[in-house]
Amino acid sequence: MVQRLLHKDTASDYMMQRLYDWGIRRIYGYPGDGINGIMGALDRAQDKIRFVQTRHEEMAAFMACAHAKFTGEVGVCLATSGPGAIHLLNGLYDARMDHQPVLAIVGQQKTTALGADYQQEVDLISLFKDVARDYVHMATTPAQIRHLIDRGLRIAKAERSVTCIIVPNDVQEMPATESPPREHGSTFSGIGFAEPRVIPHDEDLRRAADVLNSGKKVAMLVGAGALGAHAELAHVAELLGAGVAKALLGKAALPDNLPYVTGAIGLLGTRPSWDLMMDCDTLFMIGTSFPYAEFLPKEGQARGVQIDIKPRNLSLRYPMEVNLCGDSQETLKALIPLLRHKQDRSWREKIASGVKDWWELMEARAMTSANPINPQRVFWDLSSQLPHNVILTADSGSAANWYARDIKMRQGMMGSLSGNLATMCPGVPYAIAAKFTFPDRPVIAFVGDGAMQMLGNNGLITIGKYWKEWTDPRLIVLVLNNGDLNQVTWEQRVLAGDPKFEDTQNVPRMDYAAYAELQGLRGISVKKPEEVATAWQRALAADRPVVIDAHVDPEVPPLPPHISFEQARAYAMSIIKGDPNRVQAVTQSIKELAQSFIPTRGSSKS
Repeated sequence: MVQRLLHKDTASDYMMQRLYDWGIRRIYGYPGDGINGIMGALDRAQDKIRFVQTRHEEMAAFMACAHAKFTGEVGVCLATSGPGAIHLLNGLYDARMDHQPVLAIVGQQKTTALGADYQQEVDLISLFKDVARDYVHMATTPAQIRHLIDRGLRIAKAERSVTCIIVPNDVQEMPATESPPREHGSTFSGIGFAEPRVIPHDEDLRRAADVLNSGKKVAMLVGAGALGAHAELAHVAELLGAGVAKALLGKAALPDNLPYVTGAIGLLGTRPSWDLMMDCDTLFMIGTSFPYAEFLPKEGQARGVQIDIKPRNLSLRYPMEVNLCGDSQETLKALIPLLRHKQDRSWREKIASGVKDWWELMEARAMTSANPINPQRVFWDLSSQLPHNVILTADSGSAANWYARDIKMRQGMMGSLSGNLATMCPGVPYAIAAKFTFPDRPVIAFVGDGAMQMLGNNGLITIGKYWKEWTDPRLIVLVLNNGDLNQVTWEQRVLAGDPKFEDTQNVPRMDYAAYAELQGLRGISVKKPEEVATAWQRALAADRPVVIDAHVDPEVPPLPPHISFEQARAYAMSIIKGDPNRVQAVTQSIKELAQSFIPTRGSSKS
């Protein structure tokens, strides 16, 4: 119910009330004098909207993005004018590129100073015009606040996009205007948005069913747009006898303990996913715009059907025979009655055999010795101990590799990372936002030491500030402490053919466990492989957030599912050119590759 304001309230007070009437209960941000009027209104509205103080505006935007990812609600972040607004950009682009609804509210200098090259005056409309291209506007009068808030939230939700509202600090403190004058030039917006039920036409559904029913070797690829459609995905896969690969943002769409789920796809993917795509005769993409077309069937190899809520994503990565614009779950429900159960299960059996072999290979690789700890083992030993309702977040880099391959998602779990922007640093902010949105669920973040030093350590301060409010205090941050910007090091070797450049790649050593203790958290240092499983047990039983400082070997290679001649040649050239860690790197590579050829794990890896 929309509440009336007191006559003495400011435009900022009205803004807070309007946000509350829309259902906003939390804002992530950092204060500054460019938003003093808004901060004062937040103070007066503490019983309605919670302000979560982050250590940096970039973190606030990441947390708003994660809030949207884990709840489906619009995430809201707040920053001051000029430099504070600029700091939001990376996190907002993360939301933009992963199609998450986020509203950014930013301050600006007084309207009387605009155009005068005033201190901290930045052309914010131009600055945000790309990231918030669907809606970015500045209020020049309190009468605009109503429709700016209404449209900013509605468009963010409806378009699954980033929007931005700019409020000069003098406008913030002007008297509130609940309703503009009833005259030419005024507009009277309202509250509320209901998700539409978007389903393709019956004829298109029948055409799609004909293609899928005709296929003998159906491959499904699911992404973030299929989250929440678990039952329908499983039903379709069973009817079609299909294998299911998952784009990384869709890792939680289906459990990994299903025998036909091949896991991740792409450079961070699995061999079964590669085989699935290379051998299929029909491709069914659901809720994903997975970018790497070289990991999809060759053009002309397979007939195609795609479901996506955004028409612009259809036939984008592979030329589809039938394009279905619709909500994934609703479209699958409408499609299922038209699908026939395939009697020949030989394709499904081949997939299941390859998946079984793959998981055996992953265990063997995880248990391969390294100096001091194989990073794969850190993830493998955790996987079987994961609580049933855990929320997982991963940073970009080698942490994402092992999260993609070694963690078995089960039904009821959630997980996310920066998918399309693939930026460093969201791991810890995502985890904090997950705890605010689900304070009764355990949360685990997987982070490299580079991202930890860049932003993650500051996140520990935020965790220390708020953790006692959470019903379940368990928030675990795993730090892969290898002294190396590991993903880029391996990209230098395998993609560019260059040796590791130590000046750019080595990061300063730091005791992350000790730093956690300084924040009143628990720190666990792990330096031996036999300590890994016990460390996870201790962390999962702790009465407060924990940092696991795992000293892992940077020379364990993140092997792609299919090694091309060009990649092998580039790696060889990096060694020939004198990689400083060439002996250990080659040794670990041989160990990893050797596990692929042990005959007891079957012949599906040929």
